[in-house]
Amino acid sequence: MKFTPIPLQGSYVIEMNPFTDERGWFGRFYCKDEFLQIGHQKDWVQLNHSFTYNRGTLRGLHFQKKPFREIKMVKCIAGAVFDVIVDLRYDSPTFLQWYGIELSAENNKMIYIPEGFAHGFQCLTDNCGLIYHHSEYYKPDVEAGVRFDDPMITIQWPLEVTGLSHRDATHVYLDEKFRGI
Repeated sequence: MKFTPIPLQGSYVIEMNPFTDERGWFGRFYCKDEFLQIGHQKDWVQLNHSFTYNRGTLRGLHFQKKPFREIKMVKCIAGAVFDVIVDLRYDSPTFLQWYGIELSAENNKMIYIPEGFAHGFQCLTDNCGLIYHHSEYYKPDVEAGVRFDDPMITIQWPLEVTGLSHRDATHVYLDEKFRGI
């Protein structure tokens, strides 16, 4: 596995090093020993799978508040998405900065998202499937979100947003008093 640090402190793009032969390929997308090299020591306690039907649909930006902040690892297994993370850690040098990357079934890349980040994605194709590893259990009472079009973050989504849940459309905008999660 190859871990490439990205500009937001503690986050990585992960690439598999698959074994390939005439049958296809086989690759590892998690190994406890290899993840220890980037300081990951928590267990993955939940594994989720999302499927989104339509290109342009946006999900996010989601996070859980203290004390249930979570580490996530996300992999696209069908289609292609523009995956975005936002640093919401007030004490971080990259506070309120965002990073976006295309994750696809074809490129096999994953993103490692530390605690204290919001996460979302926009489908670049129809029929997108994502797998998420979580270091915390889902807790609806501490779940929150940030608006996808928040002017304090100014994410450059690649497509017009054509699908958005009611919940995601009603997330609050940040203000200058926001002190992170």
